[in-house]
Amino acid sequence: MENIIINAMKAVIIHDRKALIVKRTETNKIGAGTWEFVGGKLEFGEDLISGLRREILEETGLEVTVDRLLFATSFKTHDYRQVVIINYLCHTDTNEVILSEEHSHYLWADKSALQKCLGKRTLKDLAENNILDQLDID
Repeated sequence: MENIIINAMKAVIIHDRKALIVKRTETNKIGAGTWEFVGGKLEFGEDLISGLRREILEETGLEVTVDRLLFATSFKTHDYRQVVIINYLCHTDTNEVILSEEHSHYLWADKSALQKCLGKRTLKDLAENNILDQLDID
């Protein structure tokens, strides 16, 4: 099988000192029922910020301001498939989320809720990059 690299972006979206996380539907083929930051794959020809804004709008209906790059990470999902995720800090002026069919729930989370809901890999990446201490959230 041919090796595949998936390039994706994720957004830590902040509003009123909370960070937005979304829960994948139970029928989702990848990560069913797991909580994550908003984002997705970069499409061919897109620049990173345009791709990130498109994914955020598709998944949540939110318009955001992209503040800065937070960190990048990479991991293998299979022997032949590697994922590279570039994570950005974003802000929005509203908490009104309109979820796509890809997600079933959303939560404006404080640090405690992030640590409770997010998966081990994401929490490890956040800890290794000292992200939770950098964010202006409760």
